[in-house]
Amino acid sequence: MSALTALPPVLSALPVLDQPVADFSDTPLWLSFIKALLLFVYLMLQVVVVIWFERRLIGLMQHRLGPNRFGPLGMAQTIADGFKLVWKETIIPKQADTFTYLLAPILAGSVAFIGFAIIPIGGTVTVFGHTTPLQVTDSPVAILIVLAAAGVAAYGFILAGWSSGSTYPLLGGLRSTAQVISYEIAMGLSLLAVVLYAGSMSTSTIVAAQGGMWFIIPAFFSFLVYVVCMVGETNRLPFDLAEGEGELVGGYHTEYAGMGFGMFFLGEYVNMFTVAGLASTMFLGGWQAPPGIAAIGDGMLNGGWWGLLWFTIKIWLFMFFYVWLRGTLPRTRYDQFMRFGWKFLIPATLVWVLAVAFIRAAQLSFLGENALLATGIVVAVVAVIALGAAYAWDLRRERQAEREPVAEEIDPFAGGFPVPPMPGQRLREPSRTPVGARSAPAEAPSSALTDAPSPQEDDRG
Repeated sequence: MSALTALPPVLSALPVLDQPVADFSDTPLWLSFIKALLLFVYLMLQVVVVIWFERRLIGLMQHRLGPNRFGPLGMAQTIADGFKLVWKETIIPKQADTFTYLLAPILAGSVAFIGFAIIPIGGTVTVFGHTTPLQVTDSPVAILIVLAAAGVAAYGFILAGWSSGSTYPLLGGLRSTAQVISYEIAMGLSLLAVVLYAGSMSTSTIVAAQGGMWFIIPAFFSFLVYVVCMVGETNRLPFDLAEGEGELVGGYHTEYAGMGFGMFFLGEYVNMFTVAGLASTMFLGGWQAPPGIAAIGDGMLNGGWWGLLWFTIKIWLFMFFYVWLRGTLPRTRYDQFMRFGWKFLIPATLVWVLAVAFIRAAQLSFLGENALLATGIVVAVVAVIALGAAYAWDLRRERQAEREPVAEEIDPFAGGFPVPPMPGQRLREPSRTPVGARSAPAEAPSSALTDAPSPQEDDRG
């Protein structure tokens, strides 16, 4: 009984998660359903527009017209493509597991909407006489809900690859699942710094904590890591390694047609908006107006329905960044991308989270009464460690380059696959063999010719 009586004080000493700032007390259940429906329509309209926007912008980058036939400036082309996918026949391969084959695209397409339900897209408004925030729901662990939904989406990829009964989809599913899981680790670690600054995992509380300064400034390294991870998790160029046409045909959805492929396509674009919305919420103040505009009219433009406008502008900046990357950078190698994630991003983010924890402890006077002095000391120590690590990294690279001299001339087909030359190398010209000429048989070693007895010696013996 002594252990049981001692348990409540121990539990009371543990930190209690703060409740969300968003107030849903005046939000009836039917209004929550209406908000969920409007959020679904909002996302679907965004997907329709961003597909057209991507094709037109890449066309301009590549000096092409892009879609320009159906509708003004080709704006209705996405709707036509959607109808085409709906009316296409759903073909199920003979070797496929039918139930799992049909379940995978539904899982990948529907789970993508869950993460957006906890993201606030605007301030508090009045709808049908009820005061409610422009957010479907919130939770003290809202960030974990988004990461959990992204993890469930990985099941759709591996199930699609396995159930297709083909080798290339299986390899694509394994690639995509490993990539998503690997970069979810770095993504979650990058968000920990924001949670330390805000003191909560509730999205509405995190947005409210950025009223004075957006977290992109103190957590700048977390923002850079998150941007890399969100491109890798959504399988977009230059990290669309699960769909390498020269290696895997089309990846995990090679055997899908019609709306089966359409659901994967929809899930990818909705997931782009989800990670962009989460980035805006965690680092760019969420639905709040930029600092200069927020001061106009005593905050007149920094609340209510105006928040929806600022939030939409922020996520479309990320959409432009996605399209810009696709039209600019080539696809990376899979092994290099995975090595970058496991050997650099995850360890560097771990060190960064520890540094932010010490900085926050100094700011909250846990390391002494003079918070400014303690913060300066922690920042100086972190800077020295970072500079030392960078110097050690450069020194290691120089020593490695000295140990492994680069050959001046290489055979591009020596390993069986064509390998491009490194800077400073030249390709060895292949020897030209006349058509029909046969290679001479290899000569026997001299030792074998001298040691082997001749027929005449055998007769003498």
